[in-house]
Amino acid sequence: MILSVPPFGAEGSAAISGLRHRLTHVAPETLVGGIPAIEYDVAQAADRDNLVIIPLVLVVILTVISLLLRAIVAPVVLVVTTGMSFAASLALSSLIWRFGSGYGGTQSVIPMYIFIFLVTLGVDYNIFLVARIREESARLGLRDGTLHGVGVTGGVITAAGIVLAGTFAALTQISAVNITEVGVAVALGVLLDTLVVRTVLVPASLLTIGERIWWPSRSCPFSKGVVI
Repeated sequence: MILSVPPFGAEGSAAISGLRHRLTHVAPETLVGGIPAIEYDVAQAADRDNLVIIPLVLVVILTVISLLLRAIVAPVVLVVTTGMSFAASLALSSLIWRFGSGYGGTQSVIPMYIFIFLVTLGVDYNIFLVARIREESARLGLRDGTLHGVGVTGGVITAAGIVLAGTFAALTQISAVNITEVGVAVALGVLLDTLVVRTVLVPASLLTIGERIWWPSRSCPFSKGVVI
């Protein structure tokens, strides 16, 4: 059997899904196979994995940061900014893949790999930054503590981010589309985390929210005589 529509993409997936649905009523034991059907099954499995793995990873990260900072608001801000960085990286990378490299699309499992890499790396930078900001805020107050924390950690995080981005960018030299896409997206995402999220977005969020960022702690747990 040959499909009358392009086998890969939305039209091919819709044709395979419709064909299987009709066959379940006419010939339930009939199987629809072939590469387009395999790709369709992989995409469906990836969608189900995304619905389970992504929320689970975010919940685990949120729990760990909450225990570290003994707060709720700050961990939520860190997770949200990390998610925004991932979304921006994936969107920009998609433009590069399509208009820069001429790729027609990407495998359905690739976004999950990119998500795991970027969220893990981005949260590491955020934890390092915010833990130092909270420590400095105990002595200097939130505004000065934020500025000092960003200044103290800036060189280390920036250097680490540039090295890491360059490492992943080297994957673009491998003649495999999937690996190239991962390399582009992760390198771009690490740079966004290092130069935008850590430098601008997270500090601005802390200063905008104010001392409520450490809620439900009544004061910084690193200070003396604190009541939590």
